[in-house]
Amino acid sequence: MPVTAPMQRPRSVGEMMQRVAFMITPEGMGRALAFQPRPDDVFIAPFPKSGTTWLQQIVHTLRTRGDMAFEEITQVIPWLELAHDMGIDVEAGQPARPRAFKTHLGWDQVPKGARYIVSVRDPRDVLVSQFHFWNGWFYEAGTVSIDDLAMGLFLNPNVPFNYWPHLQSWWPQRERPDVLMLCYESMLADPEAAIRRIAAFIGVPLDDALLRLTLEHASVDFMRAHARQFDDHLVREARDHVCGLPPSETGGHKVRSGKAGGHEAVLSDAVRAALDEAWQREIAGPLGLPDYAALRRVLEGAGENVGALRRVRRRTTRRLRRRGNRRNRP
Repeated sequence: MPVTAPMQRPRSVGEMMQRVAFMITPEGMGRALAFQPRPDDVFIAPFPKSGTTWLQQIVHTLRTRGDMAFEEITQVIPWLELAHDMGIDVEAGQPARPRAFKTHLGWDQVPKGARYIVSVRDPRDVLVSQFHFWNGWFYEAGTVSIDDLAMGLFLNPNVPFNYWPHLQSWWPQRERPDVLMLCYESMLADPEAAIRRIAAFIGVPLDDALLRLTLEHASVDFMRAHARQFDDHLVREARDHVCGLPPSETGGHKVRSGKAGGHEAVLSDAVRAALDEAWQREIAGPLGLPDYAALRRVLEGAGENVGALRRVRRRTTRRLRRRGNRRNRP
């Protein structure tokens, strides 16, 4: 049942986890798991703090040619697990097709029969991003250290929803035709290539004008300038009181540096070592990926292969057209 104590922010990871448990109700989760998608629906399904909001903005810009007439991105791309608890009807019309939904569910739970975009990010940077995201929202600013968060949540084997099982569930699906798996760092390095792949995957014709528009609208500068539309304030307004949190305009910020490798300046040697051990135990053995760099190489190689295949197809199409034109000459 919801927290009935006076509204105050947690001051420890343990208390934070107790409060987070009230965010999504069993009924809300049940409705999410029972959702029946359409074949052209798109689920944006990364682990939290791995590019979810960025992908939402890319997909929404592509399908609407730049619509920004929404209060917060959750209005136009609902969070499936939280939609019921926020009073959002997932069957209601969306601004354009394809319909799109945010989810953090693993492959084993996500409703089947749609299309799925998953971006994967270095777990060290995910941890740093989570720390800043929760700070001042789900725990009192300055009361929880990043080491506390790492050991109490990110590396806690008793936490059922975590980075490792999410990656374990999605990685074997990466070559499915209905799954597009991207590397967050590669998206940063070459956003144009990422946008081209996403547009092709969701079936949106991409002309030069739409490409330029999407590059602009999905840039860090643009999203920072429109930060209120990407800050989860509708989630906070709907669920903070249920979690026993006082109102706040701080915390929950999503658009930060737009860079990779931020962990290098903030993680302690102990946390780095613990993350490396977790990777070896949870990912290297089960998935055959010795480190995150190996994962990135696999995904970047897949992207290059897709690009090469498309180039071959375009050249073949042009040759066939030229042959047809020659045959049709009088």
